[in-house]
Amino acid sequence: MGDTRLDLVRIRAARQVIDPLFLDTPLYTCGPLGRTLGCTVSVKLETANPVRSFKARGTELVTSLLAERGATGVVCASAGNLGQALAWSAGRRGIRATVVASRRAPTAKLDGIRALCAELELVDGDIEDARERAAAIARQREIRLVEDSLDIETCEGAATIGLELAAGPPFDAVLIALGGGAMATGVGHVLKALRPGAEVVCVQPAGAPAMTRSWHARQVVTTESIDTIADGVAGRHPIPEVLDDLLAVADDAVLVEERSILAGMRHLLDLAGLVVEPSAALGVAAVLEDPARFAGRHVVTVICGSNVDPLPYRGWIRP
Repeated sequence: MGDTRLDLVRIRAARQVIDPLFLDTPLYTCGPLGRTLGCTVSVKLETANPVRSFKARGTELVTSLLAERGATGVVCASAGNLGQALAWSAGRRGIRATVVASRRAPTAKLDGIRALCAELELVDGDIEDARERAAAIARQREIRLVEDSLDIETCEGAATIGLELAAGPPFDAVLIALGGGAMATGVGHVLKALRPGAEVVCVQPAGAPAMTRSWHARQVVTTESIDTIADGVAGRHPIPEVLDDLLAVADDAVLVEERSILAGMRHLLDLAGLVVEPSAALGVAAVLEDPARFAGRHVVTVICGSNVDPLPYRGWIRP
């Protein structure tokens, strides 16, 4: 394995810090989904928790360290799921969370942040604009800025998913949604150490391809715009340190089209009974676009989030 910022000892220790609510999420083989896709498909259900995404594994680490230091405030930029997770983890430790998000973020995610009593500031533009504003707030208030994927706790918290996968039945490949890279680098790091035979395949929308292009180029490639319904993975500016981590552990990074993401969401609803956000359907979309690659193999797909607005969702799942 190449150089990486992640540490397996710390990742194992993280399980003692993260609230058990977010650990040992369901992992099971879904027969109907596998029969339709032509391979054995197991789902790792990271939505079976109070914030309906995997992000709290990381925010639990961040806020536990902040609480030890007596911190009273924390801020992050978020497409929605990190914000909810940070609000949940900070709130239970008496820390005031501020979340900066785009006005275009899904209403369900913004409402979730407000419901958890975080301060929510909305900006025009996209997640990159929100990051700039969050950094400014951190400087002004002299509070901790949580930077998803750059902050090692967000990666090592997500990496505990890898520990759970490694402790389960054998599989041939894991399909991981790729945005900023916290989950891909974290899970990938653990599997390369404990399940080196498993292929780590990262999946990103063609409408938000920056990290995938960067992985293939082996250097940071930025994009000017984003055009995807998968808001949870829609960044334009990859973080160099995270790219280095990803290059050390990912076997492949692929792009999928919007129609495949929509089909993946429909399959997960119809065949697995799962309501998922677009980012969580990326793994299924990858199999739909390249069935020969996965035919007859056992793949695990991480269902990373289920925070969707009902109205757009109904439109997306209508064939």
